[in-house]
Amino acid sequence: MAERNTGGAVGAAGRAPTADRADAIRNVVLVGHSGAGKTTLVEQLLAATGTIQRPGRVEDGNTVSDFDEVEVRQQRSVNLAVAPLVHNGIKINLLDTPGYADFVGDLRAGLRAADAALFVVSAAEGIDGLTQMLWEECSRVGMPRAVVITKIDHQRANFDEALASCQDVFGDGVAPLYLPVITNGHVNGLIGLLTQKFYNYATGDRSEKEPGAEYETQIEEHRGVLIEGIIQESEDESLMERYLEGDPIDTKVLIEDLEKAVARGSFYPVLCTGIGVGAHELLELVTQGFPSPLEHPMPEITDLSGKPVNGIVCDPEGPLVAEVVKTTSDPYVGRISLVRVFSGTLRPDMTVHVSGHGLADRGHEDHDLDERIGTLTCPLGKHQRACAKGVAGDIVAVAKLSRAETGDTLSEVERPLLMTSWEMPDPLLPVAIRARSKADEDKLSQALGRLVAEDPTLRLENNAETRQLVLWCMGEAHTDVLLDRLAKRHGVEVERIELRVPLRETFGGRCQAMGRNVKQTGGHGQYAICHLEVEPLPSGGGFEFVDKIVGGVVPRQFIPSVEKGVRAQMERGVVAGYPMVDVRVTLYDGKAHSVDSSDMAFQIAGQLALKEAASKVPTLLLEPVDELAVLVADDYVGSVMSDLSSRRGRVLGTEPVGTGRTLVKAEVPELEITRYAIDLRSMSHGTGTFQRTFLRYEPLPPNLASKVTATE
Repeated sequence: MAERNTGGAVGAAGRAPTADRADAIRNVVLVGHSGAGKTTLVEQLLAATGTIQRPGRVEDGNTVSDFDEVEVRQQRSVNLAVAPLVHNGIKINLLDTPGYADFVGDLRAGLRAADAALFVVSAAEGIDGLTQMLWEECSRVGMPRAVVITKIDHQRANFDEALASCQDVFGDGVAPLYLPVITNGHVNGLIGLLTQKFYNYATGDRSEKEPGAEYETQIEEHRGVLIEGIIQESEDESLMERYLEGDPIDTKVLIEDLEKAVARGSFYPVLCTGIGVGAHELLELVTQGFPSPLEHPMPEITDLSGKPVNGIVCDPEGPLVAEVVKTTSDPYVGRISLVRVFSGTLRPDMTVHVSGHGLADRGHEDHDLDERIGTLTCPLGKHQRACAKGVAGDIVAVAKLSRAETGDTLSEVERPLLMTSWEMPDPLLPVAIRARSKADEDKLSQALGRLVAEDPTLRLENNAETRQLVLWCMGEAHTDVLLDRLAKRHGVEVERIELRVPLRETFGGRCQAMGRNVKQTGGHGQYAICHLEVEPLPSGGGFEFVDKIVGGVVPRQFIPSVEKGVRAQMERGVVAGYPMVDVRVTLYDGKAHSVDSSDMAFQIAGQLALKEAASKVPTLLLEPVDELAVLVADDYVGSVMSDLSSRRGRVLGTEPVGTGRTLVKAEVPELEITRYAIDLRSMSHGTGTFQRTFLRYEPLPPNLASKVTATE
């Protein structure tokens, strides 16, 4: 049975709520665009249950879930935060997620850890494209959902418009459970459409009475829609017939069917909240209508070889299977792992097996090792309150897992298992950085390693060609937060520099050239002469070396030396310092000396011959070209296609995807899309996504090639 946490002041640590059974737990993620009121709603629910004495304010920087100094400064959520509370003996783990698209990694982690979702919509601002996309994502996996219309007491609030927008965007099965009663801009209370009761909040305390006659028409209209929606989802097929014949349906039956439909993820009730209004109704829905972890499908589980493992369920007595959904590291506290326990029971000081697979391309090398966990805590914002255990279905924080990273699986040492990681979007904004000083350079590698371990949406690239350190981020806001954390949390100052796109060089024609390396010194000299013919190959042709030496004019042991020298010079380039590709080099003549010829002498001769060839024929710069697959709403297809054309792109075609969306395919030079992640988001109002795949190299236009050459 869960215990009530009486709490203290705003953000006080208090006593950690506990749960011994999965059916006494609800894991609920709050989803919605930035500014919709998710964090404020968490404060209201914490205050309503006595977890904190009074709700904090985002503007004052004293909320429970926005405790990071970046969040306080920017007045918006950038991290996944957990706020547990207790209502009617049920422990509710509220997962407050960022509402900005750049931090979708933490949002996806919240969806993974939760069993149901509250979609938060502002009565003053409506729904954005990201919220709509997340609704569709939850729909694909059948996650139970409810809608909370917040800020109904805002001066620009319009509940009816917000409700209509939810029904239009989210589709069938969306219906209100309560209607707000607003007088002169002040919310007096809520009318329950099923109970037909008026819940009065005018005095500050919730009281119940009959609604006035002036609301009769409004109640009848919305109540009919609600009852029909519930009956359509009912397992009792006789209810619809009785309802159409005019027989009264018992309210208790309707509520039971409503709760079942919500738990199945087939009906989506709409509630509303304002300052001091609606928290009780929302908590009742969460505890009675949302599913417990027992009803949540288990993610796919395999052994370390990839063989599926079946039969594992949400059972505290079962084998341990838990997942790290969020990792934070602090120079003083160390690494803290937020863990969702799917099976078994996690206890302090036990040894677990830590497995991480499938994210090597983002800097998370596959790893399997045993670690002893430290203390278990129940986080409430920045406060870590000790707890005795974490049972199947619960969410706890684990200290001192030095190697665990976001997405890792924790299991028993005797039976190591692996959970299939959740889908993460690819970071598509490259940002080149460098340390500001030698002292920063020494600390940079370790600090970046910690950031990569925390954030699967960050990819670190040390580009050997451009000799640049590149952070692949989700967007500009994501970049700013990462650089801020490097400076404030890890004490590493970096600066952004212009990103270099790795180009290539090739010959623009066929020619013959000689490499002459003849030097006489006091001892052995150097003597090597080689005659080469160079010619371009088709795109993707790579490099070919052809030996046409006859008569031994170049001894056989030195022919590989010429090739080695040519390859070395091709790596360094001959004009702008970029690697040379798509070239055939034929060695057809040369001279050697019985004493002064050597391997190194012929290597240098091969390099000199390639340089001389570059002075005889034009040398072309080649740029990488990617295939872009851009998914946007139909309204933005024209703008996207026009923009791609302006980037020297070739639009290959379009195809419809689902309802109201189009996939645009195009070939675009990489030089033109280094900031496309930002530009597409602006162009599509946050609803567009894209993927890029390298295709080939193509000649850079002469006007751009001259600029590149001039800067080298």
